[in-house]
Amino acid sequence: MDPAIRELFPIFKKNPGFIYLDSAATTHKPDAVISELSHFYREEYATVHRAIYHKSLAATEKYNDTRRTVQRFLNAAQVEEIVFTRGTTDGINLVAASLSASFLPGDEILLSETEHHSNIVPWQMAAQRTGATIRWIPVDDRGVLDLKAFRLLLNEKTKLVAIAHVSNVTGTIHPIREIASIAQKAGAKILVDGAQAAPHLPVDVQHLGVDFYVFSGHKCYGPTGVGALYGKIKWLEEMPPVQGGGDMVDRVDFDKSTYQPPPLKFEAGTPLIAPVIALKPALDLLMQIGLDKVAAWEHELYLCAIDRLKGLSGFKIIGNAPSKGALLTFVVEGVHPLDIATLLDLKQIAIRSGHLCAQTSLRRFGLETAARASFGLYNTLEEAEKFGNVLKSSISLLTEACSASH
Repeated sequence: MDPAIRELFPIFKKNPGFIYLDSAATTHKPDAVISELSHFYREEYATVHRAIYHKSLAATEKYNDTRRTVQRFLNAAQVEEIVFTRGTTDGINLVAASLSASFLPGDEILLSETEHHSNIVPWQMAAQRTGATIRWIPVDDRGVLDLKAFRLLLNEKTKLVAIAHVSNVTGTIHPIREIASIAQKAGAKILVDGAQAAPHLPVDVQHLGVDFYVFSGHKCYGPTGVGALYGKIKWLEEMPPVQGGGDMVDRVDFDKSTYQPPPLKFEAGTPLIAPVIALKPALDLLMQIGLDKVAAWEHELYLCAIDRLKGLSGFKIIGNAPSKGALLTFVVEGVHPLDIATLLDLKQIAIRSGHLCAQTSLRRFGLETAARASFGLYNTLEEAEKFGNVLKSSISLLTEACSASH
């Protein structure tokens, strides 16, 4: 990756020794995003959609320009298929609440065994409301989805398949196009959690053939509190809104109200104006670099890191699918993940530890906690090497301490 890319991120200028390996949780922000937020609040702030004065019209145009940018980013067929949300979780909840309005007792929802909590709990809540049933698609010990079992689970009662594009635990890149085709031939819709995919690899929703796709801005080097939901226009037109209020209405009378067409039908109230506007430079950066190039660079970083860890006693990677993102979840026999993360933090290396917001996924591999290092476009090969070396020495230190205590 061009070293100039790293220079776009002010946190690394202020903290030159800081090695950030938690981009799967959230990413740092380039100057362009920070500047856009500050500039808008300082000099351009106004509401959108509601007024005819100049600053409001200018803010509305910027807001709409981000929607067009998201359309290009996902290659959606039309801009009306892009709904702004508060993030991936909010987008999944929106679809779960709206789509499940048509669910009946006995209807079925299929989820994989390696989903994030955000792609489980909303469907559990929908099932509780409607009497629907959740069924689980198994994955093998590598983290690869069992497509044969998936086909057998599908039946006339299956209303929806919800699955991550990339698992936040195993890093597995699921064959979404094939899964979508199988699901739709059986009469089911498919929602894809793109939180771990959108920042790291090219996403083309038309090529994938999905019905819904969600992602978060903060994982794509953009602001927190904003994300996007792609939905095929025919479904968005049919689905009822889940929140009522300003901006989503067409006409309000004492006895009833009518609603705007999509996407505004799903965007009640004053929207997240500044975060939406500041999302555009983040997505522009990813498209300018090229997601293929981002994916290739992060894979190189991943390979560099695991090469340093070869032969490490008791070290086990969770997820070894042939198609895998740059995400390293691991455990070390006899060593607690929290202790590993703490020692690395003392060396200015930030990784994740705990249940990774994916308790059922970890339990599939017989675990309650794990450690995870995840890469972003600003990481360097030197950082990947240092991470591997420091991790080895930290594990050696922790192992010796455990042996001494016994």
